[in-house]
Amino acid sequence: MQKNILITGVGKRIGLYLAEAFLARGHKVIGTYRSHYPSIETLKALGADLYPCDFNAPTQLQELIQTLEQNYQHLDAVIHNASLWLSDDNPLGPEQLMTQMMQVHVSAPYQLNLALAPLLQRQETMTDIIHLTDYVAHRGSKKHIAYAASKAALENMTLSFAAKLAPQVKVNAIAPALISFNEHDDAAYREKAMAKSVLAREGGEAEVLEAIDYLMQSQYVTGRSLALDGGRHLK
Repeated sequence: MQKNILITGVGKRIGLYLAEAFLARGHKVIGTYRSHYPSIETLKALGADLYPCDFNAPTQLQELIQTLEQNYQHLDAVIHNASLWLSDDNPLGPEQLMTQMMQVHVSAPYQLNLALAPLLQRQETMTDIIHLTDYVAHRGSKKHIAYAASKAALENMTLSFAAKLAPQVKVNAIAPALISFNEHDDAAYREKAMAKSVLAREGGEAEVLEAIDYLMQSQYVTGRSLALDGGRHLK
């Protein structure tokens, strides 16, 4: 059965992988992106409905919400993947940095969940909201304090929306650590990063997809955070 699945941040990495995987299964993928990568045209050719939106621009976010409400009768899942990873020494400065972190990781998902809840509640079967948070939401980060704090807020918001939207909509989080390296990451960095977990490897985007499949197929899990961290808590 075809599902309508909204994924934010589909231009690269995890978002792109998820979009391609769900399209290959015959689902309708509705995606958002901030930057126009060549992958956007590839996804459009595969049948995805894609909308440009910078979550740090409130007007663009409101326009996106209105477009989604007008163009779709229902949704089966909303996957909050869009993310902004900036360190605390960023030239933006502390005030602007925290503002952007909270806008992308908290305010935008909050507004989208509230606005799109009616579309998720129109289905006879249970539907899903999934927040992609981060391992550092539980541990914190010396160099990414604002990022970690905003991801922790997103994880906490999972609890509130799970209670608010039950029993029709399940709301869960996935908290990944190392999923995949960038092409420019050198051998020394890769070795150091993998050594942080007891499984000593990168997870791969397929792990995120499998976690999402589990949550979407479940009829009894809500308000939970699923860790994808290779056992980092055991080091």
